[in-house]
Amino acid sequence: MQDAFVKPLLEWYQTAKRDLPWRHTKDPYSIWISEIMLQQTRVEAVKGYYTRFLAALPDVRALAGCPEDVLMKLWEGLGYYSRARNLKRAAGQIIADGGHFPETREELLKLKGIGPYTAGAIAAIAFGQPTPAVDGNVLRVYARMNAMKENVLAPGVRKRAEEELGRAMQGLTASENGDFVQAMIELGAIVCVPNGEPLCGRCPAADDCEALRLGIQAELPLRKKDTKRRIEKLTVLLVRDGSRTAIRRRAEKGLLAGLFEFPNVPGYLDREAAVRYIEEQGIEVLRIREAGEAKHLFSHVEWHMSGYEIRVAPLDEGISESGQWLFVENDEIEKRFAIPSAFSTYADYLALHTAPFAQNCKGKG
Repeated sequence: MQDAFVKPLLEWYQTAKRDLPWRHTKDPYSIWISEIMLQQTRVEAVKGYYTRFLAALPDVRALAGCPEDVLMKLWEGLGYYSRARNLKRAAGQIIADGGHFPETREELLKLKGIGPYTAGAIAAIAFGQPTPAVDGNVLRVYARMNAMKENVLAPGVRKRAEEELGRAMQGLTASENGDFVQAMIELGAIVCVPNGEPLCGRCPAADDCEALRLGIQAELPLRKKDTKRRIEKLTVLLVRDGSRTAIRRRAEKGLLAGLFEFPNVPGYLDREAAVRYIEEQGIEVLRIREAGEAKHLFSHVEWHMSGYEIRVAPLDEGISESGQWLFVENDEIEKRFAIPSAFSTYADYLALHTAPFAQNCKGKG
């Protein structure tokens, strides 16, 4: 990778960069929040969450003291909820250490949930340090500029990219260090794009790109093929007692740990089996109807879901739980409880189907 591309890249960034809210601050807390949100999430999806999150939790102390249910509600829909829990744990670490936000890459790496990329980005953008930040976008640019035919996910490749980019940053000013890190990410996001032909005619580093010279830019980078997702089949049960619907908290470990969900069971149940399952919980079923099918993709698992809306006999006023189920007013679910986006089809169904329906347990309608 040639150092000569640094100045053209910085000049390009000043005119080509997108107007994003986290680019209007040098506050390390705000930059940290944005970087964590942007992991595995599209920029457009993050904008609104970022603004709402900072309005509710404007600093490290507010985040450290935030109740988990409130935090999960703020994060609802962003997915990968362990990111939010790690934010809170890291905020607690900062407060325990006196409340001063770490300024160096080495100190940042000690915080829960912060890896080399995030530590480098915060150190460069907030504190002007010459610390590269290598994410997937930057790895793609690096691989193409070097015509690298090695698997970019292979051990050592990221470290090599960090070292070369770190050398390229030597001699830059503090402001330029932050701009360089963001320019590399931006170049990969809007010009050296991952799918289809990269937009080489708009690239400020085209003169130094070895892949372009060889005409192989669209073939790179090389990545190990993703492992096939495991398919899990579920039956989702919208169990409704008048205006209340049953939810439950997931286990504290594993997928979507600690979040609330609609009750569900492995496999596809037919109507009779679904009714039997509810009655086994000690609840009288009045009516049942189909609530549709849905799919949701996680990194290694794919959920295929089938759902039922099940109206049940009114529970006694003093009975709000059945086992681990909590019956909650529908508007309270929306306001207070973080339901993962995996169940969004069924949350939308509840919003559209508020009135009772006439159907017996074994009916087909």
